[in-house]
Amino acid sequence: MIILSDADVEKLLDMGEAIDAVEDAFREYAEGNVVMPARSTIMVPRYNGSISFMPSYLTGLDAQATKIISIYPDNKEKGLPTTVAWIVVNDPETGLIEAFMDATYLTAVRTGAVTGVAARYLAPEDARVAAVFGAGVQGRTQAWAACMVRDIERVYIYDLVEEARERFAEEMTGKLGVEVVPAESGEEACRDADIVLTATTSPKPVIRRGWLKDRVHVSAIGAFYPDWRELDTATVAGSKLVIDDYEGIMLEAGDVLIPIAEGAMTEDHIYAELKELVSGRKVGRTAEDGVTVFKSVGIAIQDSSVANLVLNKLRG
Repeated sequence: MIILSDADVEKLLDMGEAIDAVEDAFREYAEGNVVMPARSTIMVPRYNGSISFMPSYLTGLDAQATKIISIYPDNKEKGLPTTVAWIVVNDPETGLIEAFMDATYLTAVRTGAVTGVAARYLAPEDARVAAVFGAGVQGRTQAWAACMVRDIERVYIYDLVEEARERFAEEMTGKLGVEVVPAESGEEACRDADIVLTATTSPKPVIRRGWLKDRVHVSAIGAFYPDWRELDTATVAGSKLVIDDYEGIMLEAGDVLIPIAEGAMTEDHIYAELKELVSGRKVGRTAEDGVTVFKSVGIAIQDSSVANLVLNKLRG
């Protein structure tokens, strides 16, 4: 059995390759070449956390994996990561465990990768400025992915913690080779942004429609409970809305469920699942589109496809 640490995975995993792998997985999903039971989550209210189990099998790629992921927002106060994950890879032919890998870094990259896939289809072609909300690991991979699919020249970073903003700006300027600027407010971060990326653990909106340009793409990946959301109702209800997966969204995505509950929109407001854009069954951004929103709660095929990519690179 192969055992890989986060450091091992980081050496093998490139964002550009991860974006392509995740796009391929959604294409397989569109073609019906996926077995993916619903995510099973155990809530741990005593410690304000959750532990989820995410199995999937990409039959066309013969890639099977199960991710176990814990999300504990209060870990930040303990100096621990809020999101920690592991992946178990089985050999589809025999069922034997083929690999066990730390998936904390992999989860951050695959989450950035799905944002990158969505931006390929929904972000303005001439996007040059991005705004990131949340200066954690997920925020870093969101910025990385945006720079892979558009010619980004400047990134604004906003976080409630000033020190985190400054650290993010210093680190990511070097990594991305673009200007990264700490913003003093969410409104300042959004003012010039063509792409807005939210990766926070906030249960309340961090984005207001009035802050956004008329022509902008928004990707929200941070809120993962039915009563949490990062985007206000006006942003979602006034957008061309694309989601990663209908079943997961209707169970977990407060960004979509709350505006529906408020009567601001219906389920029919959802324009497409991402697989429909990837497969060409529906078009992405058009010249008439103003605000596009991609909402993701994360699905298991992202993990199995990227884990498969890691193992294939390891084997050479």
